[in-house]
Amino acid sequence: MKSYIIGIAGGSGSGKSTFAGRLKEAFPDSISLISCDNYYLPHDDLPLEQRALLNYDAPEALEFDLMVQHLMQLQAGQPALCPVYDFTQHTRSNRVTEILPRPIILIDGILIFHDPALRACMDLKIYVETDADERILRRARRDMKERGRDLDSVIHQYLSTVKPMHNTYVNPTKVFADVILNGGKNEQAFLLVKAQIEQILNRT
Repeated sequence: MKSYIIGIAGGSGSGKSTFAGRLKEAFPDSISLISCDNYYLPHDDLPLEQRALLNYDAPEALEFDLMVQHLMQLQAGQPALCPVYDFTQHTRSNRVTEILPRPIILIDGILIFHDPALRACMDLKIYVETDADERILRRARRDMKERGRDLDSVIHQYLSTVKPMHNTYVNPTKVFADVILNGGKNEQAFLLVKAQIEQILNRT
């Protein structure tokens, strides 16, 4: 059975991962979730101080080919071994996560609509649009709580790369979206997507 692939894009801190997580919770046995964040290229050849200064918000920071390969494996009914990125070290860890083939595959990330080959894998493309002030506050809270960052480093990264790359690369990709949501906690949008997934599952 061919999986139905849903891409969920949006700016950093937009709520796309929250939206994807809610869908996964609603259909735990029918959905596999892939986070684009785990596909940042490794930079083990660089010291930590240099890795921290790299631009992680440009397309060149991501391994799109591996994402496409993993989606094709899942479509073929084979599990995929997804890398696990260590944000405290700014490189991939030595661990992998097994992603199982399921009727619905969710993939979320800021730049998943940028790559044509990855975009072509998706049956439904959702873009989560959120006010910039709300996005930076969410990002600061997440990076400080979960990724071991201090406020000064969060602000510097936001101003130097996150904001300009959002305007240059991320926001323009919403033209490829089938649906644009106003915020990741939009309840009506969640119920509509949930109902569509239920219809897809009922047909399988």
